[in-house]
Amino acid sequence: MTHYATGGLPSVVAILVRDMAIAAASTGFTSSARNPMPLSAVIVDDEQLARDELAYLLKNLDDVNVVAQGKNGLEAISLIREHNPDIVFLDVQMPGLDGFGVIKKLLDRKVPLPKIVFATAFDQYAVKAFEVNAVDYILKPFDKKRVAQSVERARAKIEAGAGPEEKFETLVRMLESQKPQTAKILIKAAGRLFLADPKDICYATIDDGVITVATSGHAGMEGHSNCRTLEELFENLDPKLFWRAHRSFLVNINHIREVVPWFKSSYQLRMDDKKQTEIPVSRAQTRRLRELFNL
Repeated sequence: MTHYATGGLPSVVAILVRDMAIAAASTGFTSSARNPMPLSAVIVDDEQLARDELAYLLKNLDDVNVVAQGKNGLEAISLIREHNPDIVFLDVQMPGLDGFGVIKKLLDRKVPLPKIVFATAFDQYAVKAFEVNAVDYILKPFDKKRVAQSVERARAKIEAGAGPEEKFETLVRMLESQKPQTAKILIKAAGRLFLADPKDICYATIDDGVITVATSGHAGMEGHSNCRTLEELFENLDPKLFWRAHRSFLVNINHIREVVPWFKSSYQLRMDDKKQTEIPVSRAQTRRLRELFNL
């Protein structure tokens, strides 16, 4: 058996083996960095052309898989819950539930937020708000390099484990304070189209997909809204005045005439429209009712 002194050939071999292992690990890491795991993406925009353009640009990046596309805010919420994507390209300005409304709904429902990239044609104030809150955005018309940058930023945030919730809450508050409320609400009644002041709306209800809106007072009217959902109508109303007392009813707090105790600690609301309509309060909203009127 041959013996070697300290610092002999076996020590050299050991050092070489160690260095080769380190180099192999480094090479493997570099290779992995060069070939990152694909990100799953959802695109939501009410314009078909915008969706197609963005999908085409993302397809050319190779490391992004577009798993679904939606055309409005309600579809956005459904698709995010269904697919749990890594990144969502979300149009800001959509009819009904807009991009900020989507974020609010997801936060309210405690749905984990993916990385959001807003697609916007907003003015410089809004762009500045995005930058201040470190939320990514792409301007329309889309730029290939800018889209690629947004994907890399999202990937970096995912790898860093950054949580965006508090930034989105601040951003939504900033931008909604600048968002003008719709001046009038369209009501179709007796073959005519009327424009109602939101403060005069007493309540709205949905039945079989049709929304009925009633205005207050003895001279009030009742007609149909062209909105598809109560959520869409609510987006055009003042959230400080209107309350979702029941899944089928939206009420104006200022036009509640009487709170009527009902069976098993439940309540109904008698409104001040000409029919004095009685509206049920769902059990889930009973606590909110008590808070509103100190019951």
